[in-house]
Order: sequence, then structure tokens, then C-alpha cells
Amino acid sequence: MNTPNDHQGKLATSRAHSARVYDYILGGKDHYPVDEEAGDAMCRHWPALPVHMMENRRFMHRAARFLAEERGIRQFLDIGTGLPTSPNLHEIAQEVAPESHVVYVDNDPIVLAHARALLQSSPEGATAYVDANMHDPGTILDSPEFRELIDLNRPVGLMVIGIMHFILPPDDRRLVQDLLNPLPSGSYLAMTIGTADFAPEEVNRVAQEYREQGMPFVLRDLRTATSFFDGLELQDPEVTQVHAWRPGPEQNGIDGRDIAMYGAVARKP
Repeated sequence: MNTPNDHQGKLATSRAHSARVYDYILGGKDHYPVDEEAGDAMCRHWPALPVHMMENRRFMHRAARFLAEERGIRQFLDIGTGLPTSPNLHEIAQEVAPESHVVYVDNDPIVLAHARALLQSSPEGATAYVDANMHDPGTILDSPEFRELIDLNRPVGLMVIGIMHFILPPDDRRLVQDLLNPLPSGSYLAMTIGTADFAPEEVNRVAQEYREQGMPFVLRDLRTATSFFDGLELQDPEVTQVHAWRPGPEQNGIDGRDIAMYGAVARKP
């Protein structure tokens, strides 16, 4: 996840970092004691946090497959990539269409350190990693990697997964629009947006823990989440909790109170 921490690319191990906390809660190995302490505190506030985080990632998998299989998207821009945990976006897309191109973007030093795993493309396709911040869309769009891999004469799948709760108003809408504006008609936006609509007490305590750890955090209700897609054509089932968006067998039995993320996919006319 793309956060304001470590702007200069220095790996600060004295304070928690969202990418490493996420890694710890999901059982990964790329974190430090300070991240474990923060993750443990968040899970005490809301024991469902690991389920919620896993369903956010599974939404990304289903959205990417939907765009590749059903909408014919062959190039993707993934903002706030996070730690490379298989299957990554390019693995999903290239399983459907080996010629797919994927540009990953993150500014977390821990992600940069593991970026090689994001670059294991199929022979027919291509992947690239851009060390940049969502707060600076121009750096992303002007990067050699973006210009080389993304053909702006063809539709693009813009993936903004698990990052918007770190982007405060009023910058949030502008930054999404700055990324969408150069993309041609027929492109798609896939986004997840944090909410406290379903477990307000627990989720707001988690949000406060993030803030106390130095990470800005904002939650949005359904109306606000839906407004991010104004002017776009929402794809069925429109804006839902992430586990309810085109669910598969893995989503059976999931309690909606355990999910604090809306998700949707929308087409740019």
C-alpha cells in the first residue's frame, strides 16, 4: 500500500509501515517487531481484520480476471501494489492472456526491495515497476516504464486497491481523476474503498490505531464511495462489499460484518 511513510525511500524500522503490517497480519515474513506490535493491536481492536484484508486481495484477483476474460483488457496500471504475494496481478492477467502488460506502482521501500518478484512476466507479455507515489500522478504517467508498456490508444485497467483509505480529502478525487484522464475510452477503474458502515466501533478503533502509528486514515460511507465512480459506467453488481462482488466459492460463509471495504469496477465512456 502506498502511504506517506518513508518518502525518501529509506526503510524506517523504528515505526510501523502499512505494507509490513499488512504482510504480518496475512502471515508473511517481511516485517519487523514494530509492525507486529501494531498489527497485534489492530487485531485486538477487530479480530476480523485478517479476513477483511484477504477479501480485499481476492477482490483484486476477481476484478483482474473479469477485466482480462470478459472485457478484453490487456494492459493494467496497478497503483499501490503492496508486497508481491502470489498470485500477483500479472499472473492473473497473463494466465488469461499471456501477452498482457502490467505496470506496478508503489513508493514503499519494502515493496521496492521485493519488486523482482513482480517482474516475472510471461515471455509474451511484460511487467515493470515504478517507484512513485499516488500523490504525484505525473511521475507515474511520465515514467519510461509506463510510456514503454502502456499504449494509450488501447483501453487500460486502472487498479486502485487497498489504498484510498490512506488518501485524505480533498486530494482523493483529484488524484484518481488525474490517473484516469489520460486513459482512453473503454478503460476501466477497479477500486476498493475502506468503510466503517458494517462494524463501526471496531473499524474506527483500527483507523485510530493507524493514525496513532503515523499513517493518515479515512473511512467512507456507501454514498461517498459510490461518488468516486461518477461519470463512469459501473459494472454489475456495482458498488458492494468486496466479498460480494462477483463472489466465488471462497466467499461462502463470510460474514459481512467482517468486511470493511467497498469495491467496484467501472468503465470509462
